[in-house]
Amino acid sequence: MEFNPTNKVVKLSLQGMNMEEQGKPEEAIKLFLQAWDEATDNLEKFIAAHYIASHQKSVPDKLKWLETALEFAIKVNNDAVKSAFPALYSNIAKCHEELGHAEKAKKNHELATSFKDNPSDKGPFYHGTEADLQVGDLLTPGGSSNYQSELKMNHIYFTALVNGAGLAAALAKNEAPERVYIVEPTGIFENDPNVTDKKFPGNPTRSYRSQSPLKITGEVADWERIPPAELQKWREKLANNKGEIIN
Repeated sequence: MEFNPTNKVVKLSLQGMNMEEQGKPEEAIKLFLQAWDEATDNLEKFIAAHYIASHQKSVPDKLKWLETALEFAIKVNNDAVKSAFPALYSNIAKCHEELGHAEKAKKNHELATSFKDNPSDKGPFYHGTEADLQVGDLLTPGGSSNYQSELKMNHIYFTALVNGAGLAAALAKNEAPERVYIVEPTGIFENDPNVTDKKFPGNPTRSYRSQSPLKITGEVADWERIPPAELQKWREKLANNKGEIIN
């Protein structure tokens, strides 16, 4: 069960977020409810329930949908959703506080704290680039951002999704062939805060970063390439993105 930007529930959720940005909450909730109706697995149901919860006007209704999202996140129980647990439990606790349920609020605040740990993802991990490198080479922080060329990055980024690394390689600004390397972190790492709990709850792209080098242990020859038209949409989206990169 892997996050896929072409998934129908993901696409409906993105359309709903666009409606939110345009100040059209009624249209947004219709799309999120459609996503819920069309969801067929636990990850899809978790994503849809998360957005429906954010549009509930009453605290009991919000709590119901947050608990529904949590139910399906627990069923998924992988590294794509684990980083969503602190926010889920915290928001559930706030609902209980508003409803006067002191003990339930306390319990959920404690659960929120208990899940604030380092990622448990065991990989394998990948890094996409256009650089020509060899097994044994080290990838280190300090390179230019693919998204803001004037920004020198304090971390080196990687993912547990090979297709995500392939997309990162395709978005690199050089004209060299795209490369996806299998990498091994040499130090501690954290969830990438630029994606975790941003557009989607948790860390569905299993994206991480480290201030320690990544050691190249191999190279992937085959991954799902993004069609040119779709890649152009990604480039345009990044060009129009005015958000600040958390460095």
